[in-house]
Amino acid sequence: MKTDRTWLVAIAAALWGTDGLLRLPLADALPAATVVFWEHLLVAVVLLPLLPAAVRSLSRCGPREWAAVLVIGGGSSALATALFTAAFQAGDPVTPLVLQKLQPLFAVLAAFVVLGERLRPGYLLFAVPAVLGAWLLAFADPLDVRVTALRAALLALGAAALWAAGTVLGRLVSTRLRPRDVTALRFSIGLPFAALIVLGTGNEFAVSRDNAVGLVLLALVPGLLALSLYYVGLRATPAARATLAELAFPATAAIIGVSFLNATLTPTQWLGLVVVVVSITALGWHERRARRAPVVAEPELAGVAG
Repeated sequence: MKTDRTWLVAIAAALWGTDGLLRLPLADALPAATVVFWEHLLVAVVLLPLLPAAVRSLSRCGPREWAAVLVIGGGSSALATALFTAAFQAGDPVTPLVLQKLQPLFAVLAAFVVLGERLRPGYLLFAVPAVLGAWLLAFADPLDVRVTALRAALLALGAAALWAAGTVLGRLVSTRLRPRDVTALRFSIGLPFAALIVLGTGNEFAVSRDNAVGLVLLALVPGLLALSLYYVGLRATPAARATLAELAFPATAAIIGVSFLNATLTPTQWLGLVVVVVSITALGWHERRARRAPVVAEPELAGVAG
């Protein structure tokens, strides 16, 4: 039996929570696509020594794993991060970060389609409050929806959906690839996609020296370090327990947003934040305790690479 590493998932999630502190100043100074490109370039350079072994491992896989890795790199890494950064430019610094906590719900739905995981009716008891809480959180006045707020919410939710797909596909390839292989391939494959996004949006690749430190920290801390720890922890942590540990992410993000980014939340937004966190916490707690009748039945993954 594998050693449980829930604590490692929590540390990784807490590092993700520092994302807003680093990304918001960059989002104000640079186009979202440019920020994402440099994130991928910096991490890809750091991981370059690991790339040949990762490619050899991938060459021994089938078409399904190849397709999954392409989606992880192009969609879940490059496009999702571009959407997430654009959400900061369209809205406040807290909403995109906390709406990201809907990712487990998207992941469960994607796992049902891709991996054949079964959802029981009790799942709605957690999903409906979480979606309602996300609505309250996204808009200062939930009955007065502004176009700008709606755009920011949709961008953040799109990023969450793509990251959820990456989680499911990451589980799919985990039986054939090591965590370090997945990480190296994710950023290396994502790099050309990130470049295409820059070209497609008509932005420039160049950045000023003033943004260099922020880009390096963003790429290495909530990027490479957090993702590496997460993949290692996730291999030895049940999904329901990992979901509970990931609550370190919105907690850290909200604290940083309100304390350091001059963010303010209305009473209904605070209520929405609490509802989202409680719903996801309750889902993780239920799945951990109800081993005989969980609302999400996960398939067994065999043959995980060492």
